[in-house]
Amino acid sequence: MAVAKPKRFTIDEYHRLIDLGFLTEGDRIELIQGELISMTAKGRPHTVCASILCRQLDRLLGDRAVIRGQDPIALPNQSEPEPDVVIAKGTDEDYLAHHPYPEDIFLVIEISDKTLDYDQTTKLSLYANAGVSNYWIVNLQERQLECYSQPYQNSQGKFGYLNKQIFLSHQEIPIPGFEDSMLNLKRIFPQGAIE
Repeated sequence: MAVAKPKRFTIDEYHRLIDLGFLTEGDRIELIQGELISMTAKGRPHTVCASILCRQLDRLLGDRAVIRGQDPIALPNQSEPEPDVVIAKGTDEDYLAHHPYPEDIFLVIEISDKTLDYDQTTKLSLYANAGVSNYWIVNLQERQLECYSQPYQNSQGKFGYLNKQIFLSHQEIPIPGFEDSMLNLKRIFPQGAIE
């Protein structure tokens, strides 16, 4: 008896579905390891935090990098996730031909409240597998920033990061690739704005 298997898509097939109108921006779908994954709806704390974070990073980095908010990145493992924030090299126009690849990326940031477990497991493994050197999780539940660096593969073939640091909401942290620029986390976790 044959076992039914889900259809996995390549990035090219995924783009073809978009071009043909089968998928639209309103569908809130991202491609994760060949599977079409429905993205969780964002609550107000998530939305406010993402807006503040993008604005702060833009002020700190100016034209030295590209700040992308909830836009796709292209990963070699048949994935095209849409992280909450990405800091990439170059200029916006550099990504007309393709979304940023791992080698173009200084930092990927996910803002997590309802999606915390998914971001700490599936997304973390996905980014480490692709070679994304720096991954941050803005943990709204604990009001802290989780910073991961140095992707690796363990002896069982699982991907993760060698280093994990926690920063609290009253601290400052240097931005990877721009260590002269310090992000004040008080601005990301404003008092009273996140329940």
